[in-house]
Amino acid sequence: MFRRTLLAALATPALALPARAQSWPSRPIRVVVPFPPGQATDIMARLIAERLGGVLGQQLLIDNRAGGASIPGMEAIKHATPDGHTLGMASSGPLSINPAVMSRLPYDVERDYAPVALVFTTPLIAVVNPAAGFTSLAELVARAKAAPRSIDYASGGPGSSLHLAAEHFCQQAGIQLNHIPYRGSAPAMADLIAGNVKLMFDSLAAALPHIQGGRVKALGVTSAQRMPQVPDLPTVAEAAGLPGFELLGWAGLIAPAGTPAPVVARLAQETLALVRSEAVARRIVELGATPAPLGPQEFSAYIRSELVKLRAVAQAADVRLD
Repeated sequence: MFRRTLLAALATPALALPARAQSWPSRPIRVVVPFPPGQATDIMARLIAERLGGVLGQQLLIDNRAGGASIPGMEAIKHATPDGHTLGMASSGPLSINPAVMSRLPYDVERDYAPVALVFTTPLIAVVNPAAGFTSLAELVARAKAAPRSIDYASGGPGSSLHLAAEHFCQQAGIQLNHIPYRGSAPAMADLIAGNVKLMFDSLAAALPHIQGGRVKALGVTSAQRMPQVPDLPTVAEAAGLPGFELLGWAGLIAPAGTPAPVVARLAQETLALVRSEAVARRIVELGATPAPLGPQEFSAYIRSELVKLRAVAQAADVRLD
């Protein structure tokens, strides 16, 4: 009798969690986006939220917490009640770049969050002013090797993905370029178009209108394969002779640490189904990205691998934001 009672008591917590999860969601779900409206991660968050709400039977409300290197938004996710009614749509910036370039952060990526699902990846694209004097990355590399630091490149700011992409390219190609940081990618692109700098790495989505308008010339994408949006454009690996070169932006759903496992599993299942659906996948491609459905364990491993890569790039370039 005692043995049966003990076994029943031990089994109760395990049975209670799925029961609680079955009653979820009981109210609208807040999705914290640590970026302003209109930014790529925000656009993708709204794309997923609209459809996920219909599947879950509750509205998903976007809560933009922009600024501060994404830290305020990440703290809002961290401190939220872990009951599945607050989620986050976080990108490579706060999840892998910040830990690579900042020694002190008020959050710990592995301790404070539960990865749910990777949604998309997006490459950066190397673009130059049409009057820069070179028409390929191979020519650029040759020029840079002949005259180190003679070529200025723009970035959206120190420690940004645009900065680290350029530094990764320099390290892999064995060249030295001169970094000109700006307060965001838009003013950097404006100066590139004006001819004040010769090169920058920008997101495919942001650069594509300028490429199509002839204001800048594209030389390569940082993905491992060519992109359907620019099928004739070689990868950086192809164009510069750098086998294995790849550096991507990405974003996915996360939850506060401690969110019930069945809730995370349901969220992951429904999100991955959406990302794999023809309509959503097509829209992601139209927005300049690639669908990249990864579940909780795979997404967690991906975050760790990206942090290792970017930390090595930042250390080699002495990029620190402390």
